[in-house]
Amino acid sequence: MNVMIVSVTERVHEIGIRMAVGARQTDIMQQFLVEAVLICLSGGILGILFSFVIGEFFSIFITDWDMIYSVQTIIVACVFSAVLGVVFGFIPSFNASRMHPVDSLSHD
Repeated sequence: MNVMIVSVTERVHEIGIRMAVGARQTDIMQQFLVEAVLICLSGGILGILFSFVIGEFFSIFITDWDMIYSVQTIIVACVFSAVLGVVFGFIPSFNASRMHPVDSLSHD
């Protein structure tokens, strides 16, 4: 959520320009929600890849145990990270969509 708040804060001028040329509130909100979901999904995919790497290192050093990866668990992890992106990206995207173009353009 903090990353998205910083992203909105840094791009206030861009939001003002987009709204001044005709972007609707839903367009601005959709832009930031998609960004939040992509950030969270990329983090989830990196976490899954990291678990595969850790599992390989684990299997090299400990041969008595086998690492078992479940497709359902991987899907749940991806869905969970996408849901987190929507949940924690909603408030910053809502705030971005509620900005007034004149105030956004005059922001330093």
